[in-house]
Amino acid sequence: MTSAATNAQEAPPKSCIFCAIASKKIPSNIVYEDDDFTAFLDIHPIRPGHVLIVSRAHHAYFDDLPPALAARLIQLSQRFAKAMKSIHGVERIGFLCTGTDVAHVHAHLVPLFTNTDITSVAYIEQKDLTFATAPRASDEELKAQSEQLKQALGE
Repeated sequence: MTSAATNAQEAPPKSCIFCAIASKKIPSNIVYEDDDFTAFLDIHPIRPGHVLIVSRAHHAYFDDLPPALAARLIQLSQRFAKAMKSIHGVERIGFLCTGTDVAHVHAHLVPLFTNTDITSVAYIEQKDLTFATAPRASDEELKAQSEQLKQALGE
């Protein structure tokens, strides 16, 4: 596949975990890869089946992506959403590019099992909340979900 990257990529920081995953320097449950993107299961999923799609070239944030890559990210996310809906039996897949946690452009695709899994109409009113990292999914669960998604994508 021809790369959609048209602008020079940024030099990645040595500690960029998504660069390490995309280059297979650290293990992950990769479900898809091409010249421009790598997709894998989040080890701390918001909901089971939570997928991350990252650019293979290092770009810090969504607005740093060349327009052709941004368009490909959306198209690839739609393909994933269709496969994920059938696998998880949900009506919707949440799509987010939050620009937080890791300064490497990435999209979250999350099966929405309830209307409150991800919402844009509610906010936190209480000021003193404690947040915790989502529980780590088991290796067995991630492997099974990975195989199921690869099959649904025809990979």
